[in-house]
Amino acid sequence: MQDEIRQQIKELLKEQNGLLLAHNYMRDEVQEIADITGDSLALSIEASKTGADVILFCGVHFMAESAAILSPGKKVLLPRPDAGCPMADMVTAEELELLKSRHPGVPVVTYVNSSAEVKAHSDICCTSANALKVVRSLKEDELIFVPDRNLGRWIAKFVPEKKFIFWEGFCPTHERMTVSAVLQKKSEHPGALFICHPESAPEVSELADHVCSTSGMYDYCRTSPANKFIIGTEVGIIYKLRLENPTKEFILASPALFCPNMKLTSLEDILLSLQTMTPVISVQEVIRIRAKVALDRMLAIPRD
Repeated sequence: MQDEIRQQIKELLKEQNGLLLAHNYMRDEVQEIADITGDSLALSIEASKTGADVILFCGVHFMAESAAILSPGKKVLLPRPDAGCPMADMVTAEELELLKSRHPGVPVVTYVNSSAEVKAHSDICCTSANALKVVRSLKEDELIFVPDRNLGRWIAKFVPEKKFIFWEGFCPTHERMTVSAVLQKKSEHPGALFICHPESAPEVSELADHVCSTSGMYDYCRTSPANKFIIGTEVGIIYKLRLENPTKEFILASPALFCPNMKLTSLEDILLSLQTMTPVISVQEVIRIRAKVALDRMLAIPRD
């Protein structure tokens, strides 16, 4: 049955000139059939440059919105429109405008884990992979960082010359990873390197041998001479890590590292979305134009 569904998905993608994008946290079987897997930055770039007519986005709502912002002439499908992001919901455009009014002239750096409306009220976006570069690109000595306090505080450590005004948002999944859980895994696996995402709580990040985005984790584990790693981010990343490094061992830092929103999308959902060409994710043009400015400024920063 699953093989039949996979084949139907491939055929429909070909018929519709479609591209299937999947975030690194998706279910294993979804990543397996994706044309491209990656983090938010990689998928944003692919969405902006693809020649496909249809972008089927396996991720959460803000990611599909970003694709719609960058590719207005394309049809963007999100198989599960109920797949949201609790962090993105922690700030609204109205709340951001109120904060900006208290700090006139201070630029706003907004994590892509945010709504289109919030992006539209921001100066520049960032991802966990390029946040430091984005912050360093600003000439101002003070900035507002929205919505992830943990990512913001991690980045602030490397630019002590800048003053950060943090929004108190966070990723509930990464926040559930505790110091005690990490220490327990480290005691069970002596010698294993602990790698975590900068969305983790500061006290957890302090325990890490390396802190980086999901794309950074792939690079680090692939090039590291170590053979055992404790992974401090959503469990979905383990699929590709094991695929790329069959001789290495990967241990999840905590069973709490499971995002229910990232696990909503199934192969059946993808097939139905392609059969019906719904649900379509769109952004009001007035919002899209303003949000695209913030995303374009991010994408204009050279990658390594």
